[in-house]
Amino acid sequence: MTYLLAENTNPEPAGTRFRRLAEAEPILQLPGAYNGLSALQAKAADFEALYLSGAAMSASMGLPDLGILTIEDVCFHIRQIARVSQLPILVDGDTGFGEALNVMQMVRAFEEAGAGAVQIEDQLLPKKCGHLNDKKLASADDMAAKVAAARKARRHLYIVARTDALEREGLDGAIARAKLYVEAGADAIFPEALNDSNAFAQFSSEVEVPLLANMTEFGRTPFMTAEQFQALGFAMVIWPVSALRMAARSHEELYATIREHGWTKPVVDRMQTRAELYATIGYHDYEELDGSIARSLVPNGNPED
Repeated sequence: MTYLLAENTNPEPAGTRFRRLAEAEPILQLPGAYNGLSALQAKAADFEALYLSGAAMSASMGLPDLGILTIEDVCFHIRQIARVSQLPILVDGDTGFGEALNVMQMVRAFEEAGAGAVQIEDQLLPKKCGHLNDKKLASADDMAAKVAAARKARRHLYIVARTDALEREGLDGAIARAKLYVEAGADAIFPEALNDSNAFAQFSSEVEVPLLANMTEFGRTPFMTAEQFQALGFAMVIWPVSALRMAARSHEELYATIREHGWTKPVVDRMQTRAELYATIGYHDYEELDGSIARSLVPNGNPED
């Protein structure tokens, strides 16, 4: 049931709910959802929290993931996903949209939009996907200052500090950065682009806060299951762009079919039906709600009263 129809919207802050899930067992599975419809579908599959990827948001807008989005661009996505799903969301905050004061503004804006957690990374703009090469790093102290600023600004938001230092500074350097970010106030650490199970195990043995793994496709991390990440000491795992990749491939195939055949019948058996779509978005519930409101406005007295 979507937000206009929810009778008992959870009054507990999204950040509090996210923290409880992140710090409990089993491992928290966070599928990427990049709009309201995908969020509803993830909720229907019984996920308890979601991930909002900067790469997925950018791609859905026809833009590359280079730190181009604004805070308000991201808040637009947060609001629609939080409203319809009522689930806590971990939101990709890229590099924080600037320095310490900008980070504080981001944290407050994300909280007000309905986010449960934010991820901040230690790259410099123009930032890159964490699984690409030649990323430029901010100094560890500058990143720690951003984490401290986020901690100071937050009311309930759960703070995840991401380090992209493996490529340039090695595993020991990435772990050293992670420990500094924890001292600065990070609730959890996201070591990006680890490339084997030994690296995951070493990270979890040396960093004593919840850790997040990124199981993105076509990247540097080998395919592993949520259970395997948990066995390596990780508390959370994301699939950031998977839903968008599936949708984008379907779009390509649909448009090619229309262009080649002049109709959609060859692929109609792969479409969500009208009835299935209406069920997902609560179409008939909204119709009933609208009808009940209209009926309640009919006056009962005489025109003269």
